[in-house]
Amino acid sequence: MKQRAVITGMGVISPVGNNLEEFWDNLIQGKSGIGPLTRFDTSSLSTKVAAEVKNFEPTDWIDKKESRHMDRFAQFAIAAAKLAIQDAGLDFEQVNKERAGAVLGCGIGGVITFEEQKEVLMSKGSGRVSPFFVPMLISNMAAGHLSIEFGLQGSSMTIVTACASATNAIGEALRIIQRGEADVVLCGGTEAPLTSLAFAGFCSMKAMSTEKENPEQACRPFDKRRSGFVMGEGAGILVLESLQHAEARGARVYAELAGYGSTSDAFHITSPAPGGTGAVRAMQMAIDDAGLNVREIDYINAHGTGTGPNDSAETAAIKSVFGGAASKLAISSTKSMTGHLMGAAGAIEAIICALAIQRGAIPPTINYAEPDPECDLDYVPNTSRQQEVKASLSNSLGFGGHNATIVLKKFA
Repeated sequence: MKQRAVITGMGVISPVGNNLEEFWDNLIQGKSGIGPLTRFDTSSLSTKVAAEVKNFEPTDWIDKKESRHMDRFAQFAIAAAKLAIQDAGLDFEQVNKERAGAVLGCGIGGVITFEEQKEVLMSKGSGRVSPFFVPMLISNMAAGHLSIEFGLQGSSMTIVTACASATNAIGEALRIIQRGEADVVLCGGTEAPLTSLAFAGFCSMKAMSTEKENPEQACRPFDKRRSGFVMGEGAGILVLESLQHAEARGARVYAELAGYGSTSDAFHITSPAPGGTGAVRAMQMAIDDAGLNVREIDYINAHGTGTGPNDSAETAAIKSVFGGAASKLAISSTKSMTGHLMGAAGAIEAIICALAIQRGAIPPTINYAEPDPECDLDYVPNTSRQQEVKASLSNSLGFGGHNATIVLKKFA
């Protein structure tokens, strides 16, 4: 018999807030975390905006010496995990650590470290490259640091499926709980991709928004004027527990993680399959896995990047799965406010789905003004909505044709 899995704690480091209340309040108020990029000179780049994490001091969470040996993406993960554990009221000294693990998503890893150490190599020679270069670079190290920090001796792994990474990580954590292999899994994603090299690469692909005059309006998911995504950074960590373990310690439950689907388009390295056929199968798998039917889903947190092909394909996929019920769904892309956290996006969006269930409210898709005939569903435009949410679905669609969907439902 499959074990049930519940979310008992959540932590965020994000462009719209570095704690759960600030994060949620800003989203509900439709506040954007997008602004002019301050990290490096953008004068030669077509994109000049990003969703940066503000007021993050690593030493608030990590020993100063230790923090110097971590890339920013790993620092984010430690901070978000500590927030999530505190939120869950979880004491790992009371947990069987052989039955506790960490499953994180990360699309790129330590690209900041990569750029910095390449400069050291070119300017000072190979003897000056840091001995911590490789451990700071590799994308599995955030999960490794969590395991070491909290003594987690169960499964520790990192999923790398581009922008689907965190949602895949949460789904794989669900499977570990369901199989009875762990009582507690820290899961989610982390990313710190704001470097000149990564930015130049996406600019060359013409994938990012070129808005200059009004940075907060740069990301326009589902709007006819959309011109591309906005790169963001941050982390989201969830404490996932078996229901039995959570009940035994009297834990507060945000929501039940009930379903997971993962597919591949097998079509193109960057473009979605026509009609979003891979996303169709991922959504249907997740809904079936949750034991629900399409009319029981109240809210979808869409992948909704603000790129032309993605938004229209995801809309088509939703219509294919939900049929006549699609027009009655509340759908929003919170990337309009948070930017696209890439490998961490699915984590903060899963947290949004859990909070929507707990609090009976749905954050908006901001910057929505000009409807696109190909995107004609209810995207909760510009203003949040008070609405009971019994079940929510979160989509993540990544380069390489990776599709991941999870379903959360009200705990009962």
